[in-house]
Amino acid sequence: MPERLNFSTARVALVGDRSPSVRAHARIPTLLDALARRDQLVLDAYWIPTQDAESADALDGFDAIWLVPGSPYRSEAGAISAARSSRERGTPFLGTCGGFQHAVLEFARNVCGLSGVHHAENQPEADDLLIVALACSLVGHEGVVNVDGGSLAERVLGADRTVERYHCSYGTSPDYLDALRAHGLRFSGVDEAGEVRIAELPDHPFFLATLFQPELAGDGTRPHPIIRALASAAVEHAAKGLYSPN
Repeated sequence: MPERLNFSTARVALVGDRSPSVRAHARIPTLLDALARRDQLVLDAYWIPTQDAESADALDGFDAIWLVPGSPYRSEAGAISAARSSRERGTPFLGTCGGFQHAVLEFARNVCGLSGVHHAENQPEADDLLIVALACSLVGHEGVVNVDGGSLAERVLGADRTVERYHCSYGTSPDYLDALRAHGLRFSGVDEAGEVRIAELPDHPFFLATLFQPELAGDGTRPHPIIRALASAAVEHAAKGLYSPN
């Protein structure tokens, strides 16, 4: 990664295993163009395969990390490492769909001490499953999300209710929610049945994870407010020269 230069364009790591068959991946270049054209938020985006993200220095020098959809990832360890790097360094973070699931998994293992919890998509035979198959798959579905007042999610969305699009079959087991909350993870958005749909870290500059896919909103020419907020956070991070390699 090149050395940081003053007033450089914000660099964003797109952590995921890029595939033309993943609709969210195909949308991202259009979204980046729209951010630059409509919002003057110019991002220099690099795709980082999850296997590469396992390396300790793979995400050095980035102003934001976006853990994109497309699970099962080739490397669970790489996805976990991306979420941990952002959480510990204060780098702006967005995790969508599989990114949400792995951000929650990372927090459970490394903050809550629940080292034995697993993701059902990766290890379906495991006894302690934090990420479990949803009772009803959300692949191709839209649904209401109710958002907590005073949360980062509410500030970003500008509303306490939103309708979002999904493409997932896994979510968070309710058995572990109290432990996650007790250690500081805030579940700031739920569906109409009370199932978790948004998570955030209140003490972090910008750490937001959604089970839904904001990449799929509209036709891609008008970025979702959550994607715009990540871009703004990345640009601010770059302007302040906040990157530190340690």
